[in-house]
Amino acid sequence: MESNQNISNEEKHLTSVTREPKYGRVVSAVSGLSLGISIVIAILIGIGLGMWLKNLTGWGWTLWLGVFWGVGGAIYNLYLAYKKQQKEMSELQNDPKYREYQDIEKN
Repeated sequence: MESNQNISNEEKHLTSVTREPKYGRVVSAVSGLSLGISIVIAILIGIGLGMWLKNLTGWGWTLWLGVFWGVGGAIYNLYLAYKKQQKEMSELQNDPKYREYQDIEKN
């Protein structure tokens, strides 16, 4: 009888630990959406700068310089998002909430 109660307490604990937050998917989707928007905005700003430089100087290659600046900014945004995700995952690795799963993986 005591072992059944012990199992049910463990199940309750695991259920509360593994349950997804109420707005978890929404927050995750918004984060991905903002990354996509920042990539597009970076490229558009680069194109705008390139067009402005082309109109200012009359040299056609400055448009491509702006495009490359925009693409470089977009790649930098991807890099920052990657580093942010990497940091969050390393913090989760040491979270006591997930320590039980680490013990399961080791066995």
